[in-house]
Amino acid sequence: MAHRITSQSRGKGGPTYRAPSHRYKAELRHAGTNAALVSGIVVDIEHDPARHAPIALAKLESGEKVYILATEGLGVGDMVSWGPGGAVKNGNTLPLQEIPVGAYICNIEARPNDGGKFVRSSGVQALVIGKADDGRVGVRMPSGKNKWFSGVCMATVGIVAGGGRGEKPFAKAGKKYLHVKSSAEKWPRVKGVCMNVIDHPFGGGGHQHCGRPKTVSHGTSPGRKVGHIAARRTGKWKK
Repeated sequence: MAHRITSQSRGKGGPTYRAPSHRYKAELRHAGTNAALVSGIVVDIEHDPARHAPIALAKLESGEKVYILATEGLGVGDMVSWGPGGAVKNGNTLPLQEIPVGAYICNIEARPNDGGKFVRSSGVQALVIGKADDGRVGVRMPSGKNKWFSGVCMATVGIVAGGGRGEKPFAKAGKKYLHVKSSAEKWPRVKGVCMNVIDHPFGGGGHQHCGRPKTVSHGTSPGRKVGHIAARRTGKWKK
C-alpha cells in the first residue's frame, strides 16, 4: 500500500499541520461591537511571535487593555475607536455602511460581531467599492474578487502594518526554518518527482518526470489528486 501524500496528511490534521496556539499573544478581535462606541489609546506596538504583522496594545476608557491589529501609521499615543459614530480615520473601526466608498480597510467581519476574519495579513488591504440599497456593502478583496458584506459588519480603516515583509530574502535555511515554525506550513517541501514510486503518484522512473497526466478531475481519489486540479487549460499562454 502506498504512503499518504502531503495533502492527505494535512487533511487528517495533527501537530505538524496545526499553527501553535501557545505562541499567539492574544486573539485579535474588535474591542467593541456595532451597538455602541468604544474608545481607547494605543500604549505600545509589539511583536507577536506567531504572526507576521505587528500588533498594538490599546488601553480602553474602562481601563481594560486589549491587543488589536496594527495598521500602517498607527503609533503610541494615537486615539482609536470601535463602533458606530466614530471618525473615519486610520486605525478606527466602524460598520461598513459608515465607511465611504474608496477607503482602504482591513480586519473585516464575516458576520456581525465575530471580531474580524478577513484581510489580516501583513501589508494587505481591501477597498470599499459600493453600497447596495438593501444595506450590503461591496468590498474588493486583496485577491481581486468582489465580495458583499452586511452593512453592520465592522472593519478597520487602513492598511495592515508590516508590508514588504516578503521582499527580504531569507539567505539561509536556518532563518527559513524559524519562519515557518511559527505557522502551520510544512517545510521543507519535496517535489513529487523526487520521491519514490510508493510515496507519490509522480515518483519513480529512470529520471525525474511525472509519467502520467498532471491534470486531474475534482472527483479523483485523495491519493491521486495531485498536479493541476480541474485545470481549465494547460500549456504556455500564446499571445
